[in-house]
Amino acid sequence: MSDLVGALDQGTTSTRFMLFDHDGAVVAIDQMEHDQSFPRPGWVEHDPSQIWENSLEVIEGGLDRAGARPGDLAAVGVTNQRETVVLWDPDSGEPVANAIVWQDTRTAELCARLAGAEGPDRFRDRTGLPLATYFSGPKARWLLDELDLGDAASRGEILFGTIDTWLVWNLTGGVDGGRHVTDVTNASRTMLMDLATTSWDSDLSIELGVPTHMLPEIVPSVGRIAECSGPLAGVPLGAILGDQQAAMFGQACFARGEAKNTYGTGNFMLLNTGTEPVSSRSGLISTVAYRIEGEEAVYALEGSIAVTGALVQWLRDNLGIIEETSEVEELAASVEDNGDVYFVPAFSGLFAPHWRPDARGVITGLTRHTTKAHVARAALEAAAYQTRDVVEAMAADSGVTLAELKVDGGMTGNHLLMQFQADVLGVDVVRPLVTETTALGAAYGAGLAVGLWDGLDEIRARWAEDTRWSPGMGEEERVRLVDRWHLAVERSYGWA
Repeated sequence: MSDLVGALDQGTTSTRFMLFDHDGAVVAIDQMEHDQSFPRPGWVEHDPSQIWENSLEVIEGGLDRAGARPGDLAAVGVTNQRETVVLWDPDSGEPVANAIVWQDTRTAELCARLAGAEGPDRFRDRTGLPLATYFSGPKARWLLDELDLGDAASRGEILFGTIDTWLVWNLTGGVDGGRHVTDVTNASRTMLMDLATTSWDSDLSIELGVPTHMLPEIVPSVGRIAECSGPLAGVPLGAILGDQQAAMFGQACFARGEAKNTYGTGNFMLLNTGTEPVSSRSGLISTVAYRIEGEEAVYALEGSIAVTGALVQWLRDNLGIIEETSEVEELAASVEDNGDVYFVPAFSGLFAPHWRPDARGVITGLTRHTTKAHVARAALEAAAYQTRDVVEAMAADSGVTLAELKVDGGMTGNHLLMQFQADVLGVDVVRPLVTETTALGAAYGAGLAVGLWDGLDEIRARWAEDTRWSPGMGEEERVRLVDRWHLAVERSYGWA
């Protein structure tokens, strides 16, 4: 068997194809950005056809860079931006509209109507999720209503999927018999799956107005799911994992109580809670971490933060105070502290643990002394403060006190941010040797499915530490700063 494994990693801003060897080392990578569409305030859309075309290009590019052919791959895994919704015609293979992205808030009024007198926790006992614009089911309902496609969907003439489903359908033949599937991690983000049974709930489908005939088959995250066609013809598809669950798999967080935090467009922290879902009373999400074929599902508590890395892009694209995102660390480090400036990036409301769709972004504490460097530093620190809020909620729900935090994602290359994260948490922050943990997790899952790795212990043995940041801030200063942050958060409420 070949020791090469591929991972198609479809994210919020780009798509990449990566190849890994048996040791989990990166062999090759190809990547392309796709367009971001903002047709109205609060609306975020992607073109599913462009995402598929980019996927084809990066697959071919990654194989070329490695000097490999499809037959050289033992397996391939898919990982994806979660909650983003695609509806398409299975006969033509064409999307009926742009994909509605996970950040999009257009379903706020619909979510409020669905919540009714029972409030946003109406479906939490079954789904582990609050009624919020973040999740997929209300997005699908909005499209069905807007395009008058309810009857067609009830006849199975329109297919529903998150991005993984759209990619896998095309990867396995498309109109010529592509498999219409999703895995348990992505299904657990739709508000249509019963978290305990990991199957579609017909009552939820009726209540949300999303017909069961349009839903994909739910499959394990790791297993022999299908055989690919096209540029990966003959390669077994061995894994599908939502991006944050894939990062958790890549960080080898297989034991109850182990956690990771990914710093990307947003921040996403997952804590392994074992084979029983843990209900949150502190504003977190109960979700599926992964399920290996033939085994029980493993669950997680998740804290989802909408805007972290995207805030640095906003400083570049909207304010123009930096030309490249890589410049933000040097600018922020040019001042000794934040100058008492706090930046709450509630551009799409606040996600965990607050769940305040009425919040909007605020910058507080501005004086004549404030410079763009203070704003840049406050933007970086916002990622660390939001993460601390989630850590505290996880401790309250799980009773687990974090000993250290495994981190990954693009922002972990920012040493100023990582040191500040350790300072405000009061625990060590640890980055692994291979930081591309989302793609690595999908590759590990795919290789596990075909026997390239014997089990989770062998994967765990491949995890290696690269950099560790230890806290250097005193407790009194930590408390003072966090209290100021919470004052700023309160200022963001009630704007929308």
